[in-house]
Amino acid sequence: MKLIAFHNIRLRSKMLIIYFLSVFIPVVLTNVIFYNITTNNVKNQKMRDLSLAMEQMRNELSYQADAVIGIATVLYTDAILNDYLDTKYVNDSDYVYNYHSYITDMLEKYTPVYRAIKSIELYTNNDTIIYGGYVYPISGINKQVSWYKQLMSSGTANPIIVEDSESVSKPALSVVVRMSNTTGLNVFDKIIKIDLHPELVKQILSNVTLEGNVYLMEGDKVHYKLYSGDKSMSDESEDGAIEIAEDLSGKSYFNNWRIVGKFQERQVLEEVRKSKEFVLYMALPNILIPSLIIIWFTRSLNQRLFRILKQMKRVKNHSFELIENEEMNDEIGQLTSEFNHMTMQLRSLIHDVYMADIQKKELELGRKQSQLHALQSQINPHFLFNSLETIRMRSLMKSEDETAKIIHHLAKIFRKSLSWGRDLVSVRDELDLVDSFLKIQKYRFGDKLDYLIEVDDDCVSRLIPKMTLQPLVENSSIHGIEPMKQPGFIRVSVRKSGTGIVCTIADNGVGMSAEKLSQLQSDMNHAEELGESIGMRNVFLRLKLFYGDEAKFSIDSVKDQGTTIRIEIQSL
Repeated sequence: MKLIAFHNIRLRSKMLIIYFLSVFIPVVLTNVIFYNITTNNVKNQKMRDLSLAMEQMRNELSYQADAVIGIATVLYTDAILNDYLDTKYVNDSDYVYNYHSYITDMLEKYTPVYRAIKSIELYTNNDTIIYGGYVYPISGINKQVSWYKQLMSSGTANPIIVEDSESVSKPALSVVVRMSNTTGLNVFDKIIKIDLHPELVKQILSNVTLEGNVYLMEGDKVHYKLYSGDKSMSDESEDGAIEIAEDLSGKSYFNNWRIVGKFQERQVLEEVRKSKEFVLYMALPNILIPSLIIIWFTRSLNQRLFRILKQMKRVKNHSFELIENEEMNDEIGQLTSEFNHMTMQLRSLIHDVYMADIQKKELELGRKQSQLHALQSQINPHFLFNSLETIRMRSLMKSEDETAKIIHHLAKIFRKSLSWGRDLVSVRDELDLVDSFLKIQKYRFGDKLDYLIEVDDDCVSRLIPKMTLQPLVENSSIHGIEPMKQPGFIRVSVRKSGTGIVCTIADNGVGMSAEKLSQLQSDMNHAEELGESIGMRNVFLRLKLFYGDEAKFSIDSVKDQGTTIRIEIQSL
C-alpha cells in the first residue's frame, strides 16, 4: 500500500498536523480517559457510601424494633400479667393492690431502660378493672383506626409493627400483639400496644450524609417522609433521582416494610464535579504549554521560510533584492545566506550576459522584421507589372467592356495591399484577394484557366498572415498553368483541422521533376538568400516567423501532372 505523502502540504499545515496528532489528541484522550475513570470511581464510592448509610439505618431500626418486640414477647407470654388482666375483682381495693403489685413493678421498669419505647398500653374488656394508668378498655378503641384493623386482620399471635394514624407525633410506629390466654379459664380479650419513640425513629432515618428524601414505606404506602439536609428537593424534582431501597421484610414483624432513599444526582455527583474541575485544571497546562511552544517554534520557521519564498517569487519577476539576514546559524539562516549569494550572482550574470544577449536578439528580430517587409514589398511590383502588361496588350488588340472589370479587380488588389496595416488578416479577406487575382488571370488566359475556391464556415474568421495564399496561387497560375497548351484548373481550399486549419492550393499544370522539387525544398530552408521562387519562399519564411514549428509547409509535384502545396497551422 502506498504511504501517505506530505510533500504537497504547507509547512504550517504540517506543524498543525504534528500538533494535533502528537499533542492535542493524546492529551485530550488521556484526560478524557482519566476523567471517566475518576468520575466512575468517585460515583461508585459515593453510591457505596450511600448504600452503607441506608443499610446502617435499616440495621439500627431493626435493632431498636427487635428490642421492643422482645419486650412485647415477654409481656404477652407473662403468666402473672395475664392473670392480673383475667382476674375478676370483687372490690376496687383488690384491683388497686394488684395494679401496684404487678403493673407498676413490671411495666415501669421497661420505659426508662429502653430509649426506643415511648409508652406501653394494655387493653382489655375486663369490666372489673379500673381503667387508667397503663390499662385501657378495648371498647374505647376506635375500631376504624389502622393499627387495630391490622391487628385484627393479621391472623397471627406474634407481635407486628403498625402505624398509629391517630398519633400526633410522626413517625408513629407501634408494636401490637394479642396476649395469649395461659389459663384458658376466661374469655377476656387482651392487647398490648407499645409505641416506639418518634424522635428515635427520626434520628435513625436522618443518619445519612447526602441530601435527599428518606421514606419509611409499607408496600407502596408512605408512612413517613423525612427531608435530609437541603429541603429544596421537592417531589417533582425526584424524577430521575437516584433511588436506594433497604428491605425490612427480613423480620417477620416488618411485613413488606422498607426504607427508600431518593437523592438528586447532582448532589451525589458533587464530588464528581469537583474531580472534573481538577482534571480540567490539570489538562489546561498540558495543552497550553506545548501549544505555546509549538506556536513559538512554528512562527520562527514559517515566517522566515515565507520570507524566502516571497523573495524567490520576486526573482521570477526580475526583482533581485537581497533578504535581510541576521546571521542565524540554523538551516533556514544558511538557506537565506545561500539565496542572497545566488541572487547577487544572478544579478551580475543578467547584467553582464543576459542583457547583452537580449540586445542581440532585439537587433536580430529587427533585422528579420525589416526583411519581412522587404519580402512583402517585392510581391506587389512583380504582380502589378504582369497584370498591367496583359491589360495593355488586350487593349491594343480590341476594345472590350471586360477591360473595365479587370481594371476594377486590379484596383481592388492594389487597394487591399496598400490598406492592410496589420500583419494578420482574416481568411475571408485573403480569399477575396485570391478570387480577384484569379479573375484577372482568367481574363488573361480565357478558357485555358478555370478555378474553384472552397472554405469551411468555421474558418472564414480565422486570422492568418496576409499574402499567404495569393503568392502560391500566382505560382500555380504562372509556373503551372501558363506553360500548358491545354486548359488548366486551380483548386483552393481552406478546411478546419482540430484546433487549426489546412490550406491547399492544387493545380493540374506542368508540375516539376523530382530533382527540381528536391532542390526547391532544399532552397526553402535558406531564408536569407533571395532568388527564384521568391513568392513561395516569402510565404514559408513568414509562416515560420509567426508560428514556428506549429506551421507545416509541404510541396508535392509530379512532372506533367500538377503541383499541390499544403499549409497546416496546428493551433490557430
